[in-house]
Amino acid sequence: MTRFALTVVRHGETRLNKEKIIQGQGIDEPLSETGFKQAAAAGIFLKDVKFTHVFSSDLTRTKQTVHGILEKSKFCKDMTVKYDSRLRERKYGAAEGRPLSELRAMAKAAGEECPAFTPPGGETLDQLKRRGKDFFEFLCQLILKEAGQNEQFSQEAPSSCLESSLAEIFPLGKNCASTFNSDSGTPGLAASVLVVSHGAYIRSLLDYFLTDLKCSFPATLSRSELTSVSPNTGMTVFILNFEKGGKGRPTAQCVCVNLQGHLAGVNKTP
Repeated sequence: MTRFALTVVRHGETRLNKEKIIQGQGIDEPLSETGFKQAAAAGIFLKDVKFTHVFSSDLTRTKQTVHGILEKSKFCKDMTVKYDSRLRERKYGAAEGRPLSELRAMAKAAGEECPAFTPPGGETLDQLKRRGKDFFEFLCQLILKEAGQNEQFSQEAPSSCLESSLAEIFPLGKNCASTFNSDSGTPGLAASVLVVSHGAYIRSLLDYFLTDLKCSFPATLSRSELTSVSPNTGMTVFILNFEKGGKGRPTAQCVCVNLQGHLAGVNKTP
């Protein structure tokens, strides 16, 4: 069995987020002052986590967020970030740069509702989901290939350290190999991956995990929580398990969805 952890973080707040303006892919707005504070808070929260891989959307707001996270890290400060256009926000076409209220009005005029409505020139939910699936399958193959080589993990980031660093701050519970006795046969993590992306993209990825991978989610989560948009720098964590040989789809357990405890006090005005 090969196991790895996937931590997905939404970018920090931008001015247009606050003003409820659709950004999509065409409006490349930087983080606001609050957004930079959120990224720093996320970095402080994750500072002791040992990531082996870091990926980010190639848009400015995600680049700034991942930099803000890594600069607080004890172990990952000098890691190379791999920027991937497959992690970009949903493309909203004609609605980009317009208020969210206008997108909703466009949907109503078409006899549809958000988020199922696709504006002219936009990306459908199915297209978005396929893009997320494509990145996820690429990631799985990368981890399986590196786990097969099995050298770099034993040198710098022992699997037990990867797992214990996550377990310090996330409720891994029964998903954590370190909670099993030594003869349980459950291996430690082969990798711990950080991905920084966008609200609609992360919601689509959750849908893929829920409907396609039949991912198990914490029983305390409601359906509305699973389908809501993550707050800025909200964190979602999965543990993925591949059976020996790495063939077929992995089994997936969700540890938490849109965690935001690190933001306590950050969003409050003085």
